[in-house]
Amino acid sequence: MKMKKIRSARSKEKTEKRVSVNFTPTEYAHFLTMKEESGVPSLSLFIKARVFNETFRVIKVDRSLLDYYQKLTTLYGQFRSVGVNYNQTVVALKSNFTEKKAFAMLAKLEKMTFELAIIGGEIVQLTREFQEKWQHRQ
Repeated sequence: MKMKKIRSARSKEKTEKRVSVNFTPTEYAHFLTMKEESGVPSLSLFIKARVFNETFRVIKVDRSLLDYYQKLTTLYGQFRSVGVNYNQTVVALKSNFTEKKAFAMLAKLEKMTFELAIIGGEIVQLTREFQEKWQHRQ
């Protein structure tokens, strides 16, 4: 027993009627952008889908979001490296310098660590703002 493909009533009919639409250059650019975002392979299929209200998916990739998170991940790795180096520096200061000299260097290190903590807080705040703006665009 052979299986037959089930087709809709529209697909059985031969396409023979043509409709023309005129666009301004701006409208046409917008139309092409919508078509490209839809992923539909041809203009005629895209137009039919819009005319007959067929649904289709549009998947947008936000490069700025992707770039931001890649840089944020890199920055996180650098913060971890600073933490590892910080511990090694404190051990080296304690074992290689006098207490007075080590204390003076630790004071400088503490000041720079405080500045780094402020920058980390700014990064967190900027990330929150970025997420709020991104969520509103969806």
